[in-house]
Amino acid sequence: MFLQTMAKSFEVTELPVRSAKFIPRKQWVVAGADDMFIRVYNYNTMDKVKVFEAHTDYIRCVAVHPTLPYVLSSSDDMLIKLWDWEKGWVCTQIFEGHSHYVMQVTFNPKDTNTFASASLDRTIKIWNLGSPDPNFTLDAHQKGVNCVDYFTGGDKPYLITGSDDHTAKVWDYQTKSCVQTLEGHTHNVSAVCFHPELPIIITGSEDGTVRIWHSTTYRLENTLNYGLERVWAIGYIKSSRRIVIGYDEGTIMVKIGREEPVASMDNSGKIIWAKHNEIQTVNIKSVGADFEVTDGERLPLAVKELGTCDLYPQVS
Repeated sequence: MFLQTMAKSFEVTELPVRSAKFIPRKQWVVAGADDMFIRVYNYNTMDKVKVFEAHTDYIRCVAVHPTLPYVLSSSDDMLIKLWDWEKGWVCTQIFEGHSHYVMQVTFNPKDTNTFASASLDRTIKIWNLGSPDPNFTLDAHQKGVNCVDYFTGGDKPYLITGSDDHTAKVWDYQTKSCVQTLEGHTHNVSAVCFHPELPIIITGSEDGTVRIWHSTTYRLENTLNYGLERVWAIGYIKSSRRIVIGYDEGTIMVKIGREEPVASMDNSGKIIWAKHNEIQTVNIKSVGADFEVTDGERLPLAVKELGTCDLYPQVS
């Protein structure tokens, strides 16, 4: 149950705070704001850990490396900077190459030595830590690019971008080709994400809607509109069907998909079911007829993985 009560509040600055991320291994939250400062707080004690001027213009995004003591920041000064908190938050690298505001940076979860940046110069650039020049550039959209996210659910080398040209695009970053263009929003696409477990893509727009697309067929599955003005952020809770949407006028948490797994059982005692898009099986007869069991007790069954399927399993 969610009580919907505020847990903590940090008074950061009088100017807009455009990005904040948790660093759970340190119990920190790091925030970048329009006053060009990065601020780090301990979210348990509410203490300020560090405050420093990071850029010469608005900070659009901060991103935390999954394992190393690194934070990336991107700014309207067209720069991306890498900060090392184990070296006193010194800037260890500057990435130059964009010719307009850098709206978002995100690490590649499959190769955390690389990251992607989205810019209003209409491009996506892929960078390597330790190298000052981008690996390559995707001439992505007809207008500025606001957001980028990597595919985490399987082996596909995909990323998704959202743009002021009202579209989202799925890219193969190995072949550097556009796989699909998602059309339907009537205003700037401000937030995109591949769900880490469900086979869906979620896009949010300044048109006030969130669109849910199938991540394999790219079919539009649903459109959500809660009348809370423009969409700015989309989040998810891992191992959950809950997604969170941030708007001008508030925040909404919704459940998507269905609670009950799709399952079937045959006469031999074999059960097959779907957990998201993974297929699993057990054989009840493997317990043995002489096994004593009380009503309601969980059976000691060995679950086997049968693989994954591209489409949502359905009950006909």
